[in-house]
Amino acid sequence: MASIRVDIVSAEGEIFSGEAAMVFAPARLGEIGIAPRHAPLLTDLKPGEVRVQSGDGTERLFYVTGGVLEVQPYLVTVLADSALHAEQLDEEAALAAREHAREALEGRHGEIDLLQAQAELVEAEARYRAAQKLKGKRG
Repeated sequence: MASIRVDIVSAEGEIFSGEAAMVFAPARLGEIGIAPRHAPLLTDLKPGEVRVQSGDGTERLFYVTGGVLEVQPYLVTVLADSALHAEQLDEEAALAAREHAREALEGRHGEIDLLQAQAELVEAEARYRAAQKLKGKRG
């Protein structure tokens, strides 16, 4: 079976490096799937989960806050702003961040930067959804 090399890195260091049969990532305009021999591509990532499927069907989950995705026919590189293994996600912290971002948008915290508050809400929502999804896979 054909495979594609996957490297996920952030400012904190290398998060994952290995082979995959398929990779799914949250591109700026929607989720994309990448198989071996994919056409070259360069796109921004939005907050969300990166799923790396191995040839035997097992799946590894990672959460990214954004970044850049580069695809070559036999290599996928995720240059994440920050990234976590899905197991590192804290559902309660994600829920608290989401509530804080919503309150900021409603003006409960005084003067706000609307674009910053919206970006924080998008990131918090994505983190919470990823934590919820992982919780379903654990249970």
